[in-house]
Amino acid sequence: KAYLIVKGRGVGMENTKLAKKAGQLLVIGFNGIKVPQEVRDLIHDYHIGSIILFGRNIGTPKEVLALTTDLQREAKKAGYPHPLLICVDQENGVVRRLGEGATIFPGAMTLGATGNPNHAYNVGVATGKELKALGINWNLAPVLDVNNNPDNPVIGVRSFGESAESVSSFGRASMQGMQEAGIATTLKHFPGHGDTNVDSHLDLPVITHGLARLEEIELKPFKDCIAEGADTIMTAHVYFPSIETEPGIPATLSRKVVTGLLREKLHFNGVVTTDCMEMNAILHGIGTEKGAVAALKAGVDYVMISHTIERQVGAIREILKAVENGELKEEEIDQAIQRINSLKEKYLSWDDLYLGEEPVVPETVGSKQHENIAHEAYKEGVTIVKNNGILPLSTNSSRILVVHPDNGTTMQVEDKRYANLSLGEAIKEYEPNADIFQFSSALSEKEIEAIVEKASDYDTVIVGTLTITPNSKQITLIEKLIKEKDSIIVIAMRSPYDYGYLPDVPVYMNTYEFTYPALKVAAGAIFGKEEVKGNLPVTVTKRLVEGK
Repeated sequence: KAYLIVKGRGVGMENTKLAKKAGQLLVIGFNGIKVPQEVRDLIHDYHIGSIILFGRNIGTPKEVLALTTDLQREAKKAGYPHPLLICVDQENGVVRRLGEGATIFPGAMTLGATGNPNHAYNVGVATGKELKALGINWNLAPVLDVNNNPDNPVIGVRSFGESAESVSSFGRASMQGMQEAGIATTLKHFPGHGDTNVDSHLDLPVITHGLARLEEIELKPFKDCIAEGADTIMTAHVYFPSIETEPGIPATLSRKVVTGLLREKLHFNGVVTTDCMEMNAILHGIGTEKGAVAALKAGVDYVMISHTIERQVGAIREILKAVENGELKEEEIDQAIQRINSLKEKYLSWDDLYLGEEPVVPETVGSKQHENIAHEAYKEGVTIVKNNGILPLSTNSSRILVVHPDNGTTMQVEDKRYANLSLGEAIKEYEPNADIFQFSSALSEKEIEAIVEKASDYDTVIVGTLTITPNSKQITLIEKLIKEKDSIIVIAMRSPYDYGYLPDVPVYMNTYEFTYPALKVAAGAIFGKEEVKGNLPVTVTKRLVEGK
């Protein structure tokens, strides 16, 4: 454990009581589906407050439950008065962590397209039940960002839509559903990440709107959900100059945002957590370790460091330094711990946990009942935006070619394990003789010509798109196909804004996500086997194509 013991004047890691207080303010992540020794050490020596799980930690349901049980067993041995909070980004749709054996539920924009917040509530309850069954007790959802910027690279379909009123009602329903299932929830990303065109994983976005506009749009869903009993709120690594006068200070590190706006003006008394402090907006600015102190000074309770043991330990060291030199008051740490403990007392108890060997996964995980809940929402959410009399197709009466990209992720937060697209397989469930052609995400001119030539042998071409941009070769491909054929069907497998680049396409559908259940419902709609009822939850206007 040599790397954990940091000696030297003014550092104070040997102050066990204070070190354990500092540790309680951290949310940490690690690699693998088993608990590493260094994480056990952090639990025992520093009473780490929470663990975040990513796809790298997720195996079968049995393996996930074994992992979470082992973590809680270690916390119990270390003398924790309350169990660990174990969290995950299970937003559903394009951002999900649970895999094999768990139900695939629709994401926010698919739910928003249903127009019915009851779907968000039902999916929230079912999601919560599956998480809790696997030993995960805190979900980093729902997303309350209002996606009013079509060029947003990091929110997009993770949002319920562009209307603050709709985001508020769907977010509230989702939050209450998960709470009903006994799961702590997180509203994110405060005070709003929807109107940015920069991914904070990569750089520091800036939102220049005045406070009146922020209160009308960005803040409304947060205010409404706070009034309904929000558990935790996650801050955005976004700079708001109308709130924070010091240039370049993201909301996460701004006392004017966290304490002044969130605590004092909006009266939020729950737990405030940062987004990951290893994202470039922080890492390449103040730095992760010093950023931890700045976040706590701003009024944050939980500092999230998702990946690197050295930065996790370094953050504890910086927190202790800050207390010893008077930069950070121990009373402020005590207040944060009190808020965290209140959250734990609401949702967690050692009496409710089985800590023996070989825990059994409840049948609720991946149950038929949950599949039905998801299916009903997908049918209400998948959207036929345009149909020039081509749908429904009759099976076995035409030759069908399915064309789609070979990779699904564009956002850092998406899980690459789920990037293998399966539109072709979904179509083949209804038309087994359909042929499939996958193209690379780069899509070369040679590939375009090959696809257009191949398409001449077919009656109908179904094209799957993924987040078209002004210079996207997907536009060139579809325009050439339209010139050659009347029966072209486009399925946008993520961004609803793709339609703005393709106004002349005869049939256009949105699934808002590339999950298999969504694509299967869309395929069913193409052949008249599913009735879909979704409506666009965002406004799509004609977009400028580069060079035209």
